[in-house]
Amino acid sequence: ENALLWTDGRYHQQAETELDGSWSLMKQGLRDVPKMSDWLVNTLGSDAPIRVGIDPFVHSASFAQALAKDLAARDHELVPLFGMENPVDMAWEGSALPRPGQPLAPIRLHPMEVAGKTTSDKVAEMREAMQDKGADALVVAMLDDVAWLYNIRGSDVEFNPVALSYAIVTMDTAILFMSEAKIPDDVRAELAAHKVEIRPYQNFIPYLQSLSQVGHKVWIDEERTNYAAAMAVDEENRVRGMNPVTLAKAIKNEAELNGMRAAHERDAAALIRFMSWMERTISDEGRTVTEVEVDEMLTGKFRKELDGFIEPSFPTIAGAGPNGAIIHYRADGPDCGIVGPGTILLLDSGGQYRDGTTDCTRTMVFGRDAEDLVPLEVRQTFTRVLQGNIRLDRSVFPEGTPGAVLDILAREELWRAGQDYAHGTGHGVGAALNVHEGPQSISPRFVNKQALLPGMVLSNEPGFYAPSMFGIRTENLLVVEQAEGLESKATGKKFLRFRKLTQVPICKALIVKEMLSPTEVEWLNTYHAQIFQRVSPLLDRTDREWLRVACEAL
Repeated sequence: ENALLWTDGRYHQQAETELDGSWSLMKQGLRDVPKMSDWLVNTLGSDAPIRVGIDPFVHSASFAQALAKDLAARDHELVPLFGMENPVDMAWEGSALPRPGQPLAPIRLHPMEVAGKTTSDKVAEMREAMQDKGADALVVAMLDDVAWLYNIRGSDVEFNPVALSYAIVTMDTAILFMSEAKIPDDVRAELAAHKVEIRPYQNFIPYLQSLSQVGHKVWIDEERTNYAAAMAVDEENRVRGMNPVTLAKAIKNEAELNGMRAAHERDAAALIRFMSWMERTISDEGRTVTEVEVDEMLTGKFRKELDGFIEPSFPTIAGAGPNGAIIHYRADGPDCGIVGPGTILLLDSGGQYRDGTTDCTRTMVFGRDAEDLVPLEVRQTFTRVLQGNIRLDRSVFPEGTPGAVLDILAREELWRAGQDYAHGTGHGVGAALNVHEGPQSISPRFVNKQALLPGMVLSNEPGFYAPSMFGIRTENLLVVEQAEGLESKATGKKFLRFRKLTQVPICKALIVKEMLSPTEVEWLNTYHAQIFQRVSPLLDRTDREWLRVACEAL
């Protein structure tokens, strides 16, 4: 009778456009929109027990357990569906299309010069954490956690350098569960040198069950482990809490940070070459550029030519005019938008490199006297978004501060104008790993109490989106670091600050200078001077001249 899709504010507009009439869109975060469990309980009622099916391999244990509890309160039951009990598997079985098999592309080693720690050192750290926690075994189920722990990278998930796998660490063994066909000889030899055993991927659940059966205490992060894995361990044998790999991965060491800095400088050169090409194409040649061509040039030419480039870190978001208001827009086909003189272009893109991961958003306009082609209201909104980015970037905060406390800094000027955005301000970013990682974030979600720690990398991306009109977002990646010389005499706490990784100029034609304070103008001019110093040596004469003008003092 019903088909419903729950999604958060990043996808509200996109879902409205793409869902057909058979679906109902449930806009999470809006007033009067029930969460999934509430809708199920209220719709099913309590007249008769109902069995609700769930695929235990694609939902976290914490989600499934909360849903089961809500259903049980009305005498309903959550039923995990394995194998051919699962209607999705049944649909594949009856489909005329062959079901894709598991990817078998080979994995590769992540070298020490950018990893910074050996696999043996990382495993030893995990065993110390296990000992403190009273655990005999540690389950590692997040693909990027496995990749970080064993210093491997893969290509099984588009845009993410990970491979389908699980890991289990005990006090005397470290196991990688993965298809052996994916493991080249050099990787196999390196893993063996660090005493990592390789076992078939499908043996993970049976091995977990065997640990539980002999009474081993198994550490399972129920937020980051699927329900099927949690069910394999008896309740009395589960040790709960955040996986120690997740936090260790989030705190980058100096080798990882050096790799990130180098990748960001090269990536900035690609973006600057692209912006220079756009200006020449639109202003000098007098032609327009499609959103698809934007991605073809930025990714297919300028990034592809860079040393160490592997693939984009996510699908490029190139939204011209009203398409920029769709937060995760993706251009497709001949009907995509067109960029010409005065068109507002929101470009959110990034790259996966062997030494780092990038993610940068710039909102820009091209054409002669471009500022005169853009309505003042749009430029004022762009300036408020920029002010939010600057205020978060300049913030100094005591150790122990969670990201949620800082979120208001990015929104304050927008709020004063009755404006806001329906997404978080910052997400964690991996080092040559997933462009989205936890546990750190900057958002209004106060449930995330993870303190920001030195070495963490986060995005800083306030925005504003006017449906069917325009979208604005300005995003830099930041590293958390110590604020030298600052310590509170009252609390004894030291202080932290951010340092920018992203080295890409901000479009001055969209700035209303009179709205900026002298401190904000100084921030922008200092940033642009730094960009020119660091990136100009990577450019030819034409692109260096474009950058010189783009970085001139406001």
